Amino acid sequence: MSPKFASCPICGQPSQMKTRPFCSDRCRDRDLLQWLGDGYRVPGAGVTEDAQKSSDYGVDSDPD
Repeated sequence: MSPKFASCPICGQPSQMKTRPFCSDRCRDRDLLQWLGDGYRVPGAGVTEDAQKSSDYGVDSDPD
């Protein structure tokens, strides 16, 4: 008996062992592009530009 896999999260076709959980390289690449292009986001409060700079460089935003 072969293992049963879930359907592809992009197109709904049966997933393949080689590209699991996707059905093909095409669907896997589409998912990657969604992540790289900010297509998937977690809802929440936005980050101000000053807060982003200070967290990126580990410095305070107040240069006293």
